[in-house]
Amino acid sequence: MKLLKKIASVIFIIGKVLVKFLMFIAVMLVGAYFLAPLGKINSKDIDMSLFSNTPNDAMMMFFQHEMFSGYLFAVTIAFILFVAYLFWQIHEVAVHKAQEQKSTQIQLVFALSLCGLFLHKAWWVVAIIIAFANWSHITDSIARIIRNGLSDFSAARRSEDVKATANN
Repeated sequence: MKLLKKIASVIFIIGKVLVKFLMFIAVMLVGAYFLAPLGKINSKDIDMSLFSNTPNDAMMMFFQHEMFSGYLFAVTIAFILFVAYLFWQIHEVAVHKAQEQKSTQIQLVFALSLCGLFLHKAWWVVAIIIAFANWSHITDSIARIIRNGLSDFSAARRSEDVKATANN
């Protein structure tokens, strides 16, 4: 029964990927159809005998078709949007890390990330440091330093009091 579930799960995942791929291709072709009028080819009347290395006539017909130009335009737009999405994901890595750790500084990290986006990148670096820092370890270390400092201070004060009473 577990084997059948696993096989069905794998088939479902493959089907989902294929559907997404076909939807992407359909969107790209529709985009190419609508963007084709923007891809006017200006070099259709060039005499190809002037060039030493030219593709065959069938390839030139393909390259000079407005639909191909529209498809290239759609691919370029899709690529630019994908790169912008990746940059946004990299920019939001601090916020995602803070949410993953259920940190109390989520709002601070988000505000610093926005400051890093619009004002200066140093704020983004501060947000990364805050998001990835182990705050429980830092607070324990600071508390231990303060505790040890106070105990050392009180021990030094007691020894001064002992010396002062011995001198009197």
